[in-house]
Amino acid sequence: MMKSGRTSGHVRVGIGGWNFAGWRAGVFYPPGLPQTKELEFASRALSSIEINSTFYTAQKPAVYARWRDETPDGFQFSLKAHRLATQRRHLREGTESAVRFLESGITELGAKLGPIVWQLSPFYRFDAVDLEYFFAVLPDTLDGLPLRHVLEPRHESFACADYVRLAREYGVATVYTDSPDYPNIADITSSFVYARLMRSQADEPAGYTPSDLDHWAERAQAWQRGQAPRDLTLVDADSAAEANRAPRDLFIYFISAAKARNPAAAQALITRIVSG
Repeated sequence: MMKSGRTSGHVRVGIGGWNFAGWRAGVFYPPGLPQTKELEFASRALSSIEINSTFYTAQKPAVYARWRDETPDGFQFSLKAHRLATQRRHLREGTESAVRFLESGITELGAKLGPIVWQLSPFYRFDAVDLEYFFAVLPDTLDGLPLRHVLEPRHESFACADYVRLAREYGVATVYTDSPDYPNIADITSSFVYARLMRSQADEPAGYTPSDLDHWAERAQAWQRGQAPRDLTLVDADSAAEANRAPRDLFIYFISAAKARNPAAAQALITRIVSG
């Protein structure tokens, strides 16, 4: 976890998952490190991890409790909600699955429970009525813990002011997905910011060029201060004024693309943010 002296917003930077063969043998994990120790190592080298396995398979409460106990204070996980909740033609059909996921034991993570990501199908078009029905089901708290919800739209129809205003009304963050394949919505719709960066390159030792990492550090610091980065286009004309309010927590993950490089990219960004 990083905290700048200029703001009270917390910045957490990480990767998707921790069990990846391409990170072993000295690429990220030290040679000979037992796989059972990989979470312990990764959670001390980074400040957050996005758990992707929960998108496919329900986990038991004991598993969440073990993850909690293997990680240090201040560390947080984000969770991708199960696909049965969101990979549907109509989101209202997935509300029961959403509730089952939320009640599956995720609160065993305690203070290490970060945002919950609801990833939509690339074929799901923006439907204000259907989406509002889904948003209304998502609770603000569970078992005494505050919940933070994030929506990841994957259809270009979400790049509109109506969507941005609806998400802002319900306090649901919108993933800034830095990807050539999905909409890049930079409008801030919640009290925190969530970004998934998907352009790492295999021929770059740190995944991104030094210049690109410098730019991402500048954007992260702007978001942390409660500002909208000047070089990211906003969908809603009112978003710039809405953004410039208060410091915000920030979650940034290096996902997919040249996956073997993502831990190095995350560590390089952490270094830049801390030194900045």
